[in-house]
Amino acid sequence: MSSSVLTLILAGGEGERLSILSQVRAKPGVPFGGKYRIIDFALSNAVNSGLTDVGILTQYAPRSLIDHIGVGRPWDLDRSRGGVALLQPFIGRGRARDWYRGTADAVLQNLDFITDRDPKLVLILAGDHVYKMDYRPFIEMHRAKQADVTCAVRTVPIGEAHRFGILDVAGDGRVTDFIEKPPNPPSNLVSMGVYVFSWPLLRDLLNRERVDFGRDILPAMVKDGGRVFAYEFGGYWQDVGTVESYWQTSLDLLSSEPGIELNDLGWLIYTRSEERPPARIGSAASVSRSMISHGCVVDGTVEHSVLSPGVRVAAGAVVRDSIVMFDAVIEADATLDRAILDKECHIGAGARIGVGDDLRPNRDEPERLYAGITLVGKRARVPRGVEIGRNCRIDPGTLERDFGRRRRIRSGETVIAGAPPR
Repeated sequence: MSSSVLTLILAGGEGERLSILSQVRAKPGVPFGGKYRIIDFALSNAVNSGLTDVGILTQYAPRSLIDHIGVGRPWDLDRSRGGVALLQPFIGRGRARDWYRGTADAVLQNLDFITDRDPKLVLILAGDHVYKMDYRPFIEMHRAKQADVTCAVRTVPIGEAHRFGILDVAGDGRVTDFIEKPPNPPSNLVSMGVYVFSWPLLRDLLNRERVDFGRDILPAMVKDGGRVFAYEFGGYWQDVGTVESYWQTSLDLLSSEPGIELNDLGWLIYTRSEERPPARIGSAASVSRSMISHGCVVDGTVEHSVLSPGVRVAAGAVVRDSIVMFDAVIEADATLDRAILDKECHIGAGARIGVGDDLRPNRDEPERLYAGITLVGKRARVPRGVEIGRNCRIDPGTLERDFGRRRRIRSGETVIAGAPPR
C-alpha cells in the first residue's frame, strides 16, 4: 500500500488559539504528554499503518518543528526511497508562489513534489490532533466505494461543533452536505481533517481559487454530485487547538483509563528523544497521578500534572493541575495551580501562580484565556514572591525587571517582555 499512497501532513497553521504556546513554534510542534510533540501522533499513525512516503507542509515558525523531525530517524523515515520531506512555501522564479493561503493551496503549491511521487492516492492529515488511527481500513473503504474523496468523521459535543466542518451523511455513507464551521451547527457529526483523495481527481480540483479543503473543495464536490464518502471513526480523537482543550487533553492522560494509552506497545507513538538521566524523586517529595519524564528532579510536591524532560521542582514547591515543559525550574516554596509553563521557564522561590477564585478573562485575549488557566511563556522568569492570578499571560522572554515593583498580578492581566509594567 505504501508505494501507492502519499501522506501529506498539514503542519503550517498559525495556531493563534493556543496563544503564546504557538507564538514561538508551529502548533503541531507544541510539546504534549511530557516527551512528545503534537505532530508525533499523525506521524506515528502513518508509520504504524505502513505508510512511509510522507510530506510535512510547514509554514509559521517552523524551526522547532524542523529540528524535531530532522531526517525522520525516530519514525524510521530516514530512507532513500520514500521517507519524510519537509515542505515550506517559497517564491519561485517565473511562478506564482507565496504563503499558503489555505489547506488546498498548500497542496497546490507542492504539486511538483506530489507529481514526482506519482501516487494513486493522497492521504491528507491535520498535524495538530491527538489520536491513534490505523489508516488502512479507511483507505480500503475509499477503494471499495470507488470514492473521489473519503472523509474521516466523528461526533463531538454540540457546543464544540462550530469549530469544525459539519457533514450530513446518507445511509450508504455518502456525504450529502458539508458546511465549514457554521456558527449554529445543524448537527455534531464533524470532519476530523483526515481525507484520502484519488490523486488524478485531486490534481484536477486544485486551482488558485479553491484555497481550502473544508471551505471550498469539499462543499463544491458534494454540491456537484461527486463521490464523497464518510468513514466514521469510533476511537479517541481530540483537537487540541485551544488552550483549554490542550490543558484538558493533557491531564486526561493521567486518568485511570485514559482515552489514549501511551503505554500501548502495539501502537507506539514515536518521537525524537534526547539522552537524559532517569527521573529522580527526592526523599521528601510527593508525587501523585502525574507523568514525570526522564531528566526530571522532584524534591517538592507534584499532583495531577505533566512534567516534560529536565523539569526541576525544588523542596517545598507545589505543582498542581499543571503542565510544565522542558527544563523549567520551580524554586523552593513556589506554587503552580492550573498553569501551563513553556520551556525553560524559571519560577522564583515563593512565587505563586494561579491564585484565587477570580476568573475574569484575560484582557488581551478574552476569547482564549477564560478557563482559569495561566500561561507562562518560553524562557520567562517570574520573580520570587510574586503572586499571579487566573487567566494571566506572562509573555515569552519576560524578565524579573518587566514586573517592576508589582508583587501581585491580578487575574486577567498580561506581563509583556520589555514593556513598561501596566
